[in-house]
Amino acid sequence: MRFDIISAIPELLTGPLDHSIIRRAKESGSVEIHIHDLRHYGKGRYRQIDDHPYGGSAGMVLMPEPLGTCIDALLLERSYDEIIYLTPDGHRYQQATANRLSLSQNLLLICGHYKGIDERIRQLYVTLEISIGDYVLSGGELPAMVLVDSVVRLIPGVLGDASSALSDSFQDGLLAPPVYTRPAEYKGVEVPDILRSGHQAKINQWLLDQSMQRTKDRRPDLLE
Repeated sequence: MRFDIISAIPELLTGPLDHSIIRRAKESGSVEIHIHDLRHYGKGRYRQIDDHPYGGSAGMVLMPEPLGTCIDALLLERSYDEIIYLTPDGHRYQQATANRLSLSQNLLLICGHYKGIDERIRQLYVTLEISIGDYVLSGGELPAMVLVDSVVRLIPGVLGDASSALSDSFQDGLLAPPVYTRPAEYKGVEVPDILRSGHQAKINQWLLDQSMQRTKDRRPDLLE
């Protein structure tokens, strides 16, 4: 699987995308991640990539020409399952979307910055717009990292235990149950007896009940 990420500040991406599960996925050949510096496509001597918005609003907007030139260059090399723009007014990101994207071959991610990107880029190129929450960040780099991490861990062979991702929160519409490890007792609090009973059917039922109760208490909207 290949990710191409367009960013005005690529340095924000290079470190986090070279550690932990993502690093192992890259080293195994399961994933390729290529970061493209938008300023390489900037206009004029100073590689300008932003300008004031029409209408007199405050802030700056990423210009269409540099971004369009970069996208066109990438489209000459390959087609993309989705061209994704990370933006606060996009569709709220959910596990089901991560599941679907994990089946892709090539994804192109566009990181906005300042007040965002020229609307014409959205109209001409973008096929999917994603928000990771109802708040505003300085740019799309952090949401891009969230998306990459959530998708990469679903690719077969990336996690040591292939079933691990299937038991995560939201995979079955519920929050994950509480988890415990050794020691069996810590500061007077013991691991529930059922988890040490060896009766797998009863354990599975307990885990389901805990998931239902936790979801009811913390995210009742998921049960609607």
